[in-house]
Amino acid sequence: MALAAVQLLPWRGRHLAVRRAGTGPSIVLIHGMAGSLTTWDPVFADLARSCDVIAVDLPGHGSSSRSVDDYSLGSLAASVRDVLDALEVKTATIVGHSLGGGIAMQFMYQFPERCERLVLVSSGGLGREVTPMLRALTVPGAGLALAVGARLQHQRHVVAAGRLARPLARRVWNDLPYMLRQMATLDDPETRRSFLATINAVIDVGGQGINASDRLHLAAGLPTLIVWGEKDRMIPSGHGYAAAELIPGSRFELVPGAGHYPHEDSPDLFASIVTDFVATTEPRT
Repeated sequence: MALAAVQLLPWRGRHLAVRRAGTGPSIVLIHGMAGSLTTWDPVFADLARSCDVIAVDLPGHGSSSRSVDDYSLGSLAASVRDVLDALEVKTATIVGHSLGGGIAMQFMYQFPERCERLVLVSSGGLGREVTPMLRALTVPGAGLALAVGARLQHQRHVVAAGRLARPLARRVWNDLPYMLRQMATLDDPETRRSFLATINAVIDVGGQGINASDRLHLAAGLPTLIVWGEKDRMIPSGHGYAAAELIPGSRFELVPGAGHYPHEDSPDLFASIVTDFVATTEPRT
């Protein structure tokens, strides 16, 4: 099935990019750091068979506008609310991956009346630990290193070598191909600036700077699903287990063999987990 076209919604004199398809309960998909709505492409069509699916490019990411001043979780959550307003969607299940999980939780805190269910996928914001690669990007000079790395990835011989090395890279670190794919998008200075502003809003050299664990009790009564990859080396799956213990009645699903991107590593299983969750839970009203 062909994916729906990306549309640009007017937003504060700029625009936000979204992809929308399907009918049924509304689901909003929020990508992670340096990502875009295309990360959901492997599961989009399956989810759209029973849901109204809305995948969002956050400000400064994908096809959405750059030159945004505020990349805090509160501002990014407000941009998701603005998408719902523009599409005339009153309430939705909010699904967030990695950074998007932190934004999904922030959305729940700021706009509880708009949040029917919460789905956290390898979510940030649940503990201090995070891969050293992301911590290294908060030190001075990280922008220059990113520029050089992104430029190299676009050179023809490097691209060819990367294709050959991809199977080995996946064995060494299952999420490395995904990380390199996202870093390759940072060759544009404005995109790179947006990425660094986003990462510095939530991560410092010691790890994640925001921990929502002491506020998870606010999700009591909200149907909550937590999905994690069994082999996630970006953010430990222990964060997900701990969060599930703090949210009464929540579900925890560990995806076998998957890394930090379970929706890309095991799309059929991921889509079935989320579809079943939406079908078997009543939205919070």
